[in-house]
Amino acid sequence: MVDSSAVFQELEKMGRDGLKGSELIDLRGTGGLTYNDFLILPGFINFSADNVSLETKLTRNITLKTPFASSPMDTVTESEMAITLALLGGIGILHNNCTADEQAAMVRRVKKFENGFITDPIVLSPAHKIRDVMDIKKRLGFTGIPITEDGKAGGRLVGIVTNRDIGFMADLDAELATVMTKDVVTAKHGVTLGEANRILRESKKGKLPIVDASGNLVSLVARSDLLKNRDYPWASKHPQTKQLLVGAAIGTRPADRERLAKLVDAGLDVVVIDSSQGNSSFQIEMVKHIKDTYGAQIDVLAGNVVTRDQAANLIAAGADGLRIGMGSGSICITQEVMAVGRPQATGVFQVSQFARKFGIPTVADGGISNVGHVAKALALGASCVMMGSLLAGTSEAPGEYFFLDGKRLKKYRGMGSLDAMERNDSDNSGSQARYFSESDTVKVAQGVTGAVVDKGSIKQFIPYLITGLQHSLQDMGVPHLHNLWDMVVAGDVRFERRSAAAQIEGGVHDLFSFEKRLYK
Repeated sequence: MVDSSAVFQELEKMGRDGLKGSELIDLRGTGGLTYNDFLILPGFINFSADNVSLETKLTRNITLKTPFASSPMDTVTESEMAITLALLGGIGILHNNCTADEQAAMVRRVKKFENGFITDPIVLSPAHKIRDVMDIKKRLGFTGIPITEDGKAGGRLVGIVTNRDIGFMADLDAELATVMTKDVVTAKHGVTLGEANRILRESKKGKLPIVDASGNLVSLVARSDLLKNRDYPWASKHPQTKQLLVGAAIGTRPADRERLAKLVDAGLDVVVIDSSQGNSSFQIEMVKHIKDTYGAQIDVLAGNVVTRDQAANLIAAGADGLRIGMGSGSICITQEVMAVGRPQATGVFQVSQFARKFGIPTVADGGISNVGHVAKALALGASCVMMGSLLAGTSEAPGEYFFLDGKRLKKYRGMGSLDAMERNDSDNSGSQARYFSESDTVKVAQGVTGAVVDKGSIKQFIPYLITGLQHSLQDMGVPHLHNLWDMVVAGDVRFERRSAAAQIEGGVHDLFSFEKRLYK
């Protein structure tokens, strides 16, 4: 029997438990792995979970407080999802299964929702009617509209119309000149955001117009934004404009260049080139076009890829980030129908390991069905995860709830489903373009249409994912997310494959019945 004082010497002789990441992904020995095929072994804890930072890179130039992005699917991400996810520290990627103008309008809604300084506020003239204000309230959800002489931003400020000015007015055709507040509290151009917020608090006003020396309207600060800043300290914002960050998907057709121009004009931060197979001359040309045309103004998340060979072409073209996944989503049948793809865990590790050599972040897209899968994807080298089914069914996802067999459900469909492909004509169908199907006489489905159970609001669900991920990293012995990959490479984070029986053992089993409540 060995004396306990020699325990660490004995441990060194026997070697560390588990496998390194490079040993886990053994293509010749075990083939491709999914997230359920392995576990991460526990490490040493000397820190609390709530101190774990989840700050990470989405692309080369965009940093998020949390590693969560929503998928550009028409049953997952429109403006409401993008706004709420950005407030919670992630980013929404708007789908392109719509016209370019519709997609640009979604970008504008996100950018206008919360701003430090609203640099292009909605403005009316004294000759506009009360019904014009009511129409804006119906479409955009707010009043508090500056009135300038010419009805344009940059014009001389002459008043402001708030809900208190028009709330009890029966004549909707009355001109705003007769109801607007003319004694307006303003601040001079050059005021800091902190000073502007102080003026708002002291004046107890809802909106603070910022004017230049000549009294011309320059921008606007909203009290509601100040309140949101208190509620959402992790919000993903542009460092200069303080607007919420947002991404949008485009294809690789010539018309997508015009689409992108409209999106950039609306304030887009990152463009996702949406293709099921990203290693194409079409995508390489599109990446180069974006970089040549817009330079550092916008980041490019290219993909999808699952091999180093695919990744190399897109990195060489100038991509700022890579999206990994092919056929691993819950509604995707690409692997079944096309016999092409890769198990997701293997794809994430192989591509991320390669891309990190060039400072290119990667996004694991597909196969994420619980918080444990998020942790595994990040441990395999991804900087962020992109979620579709995990966010579908939330109140922020597009679509109406319906009931079936006593369950409250929402529709969820793959962008390769016939249902999605038939939503628009081929010129506006991002779904068809994603699968190179615009010119096909016969459409071959690479996705299905289904339904998911109501998950409530992501305002409760995302905090659950955040807390769960913090505890997962704590169990691994990883103090912060940015330390994770370095510890994987060093062999300090260890892995183990698990058999089919081990997978059953690791889940709920041997109970007559049970209730699975994930969070409160």
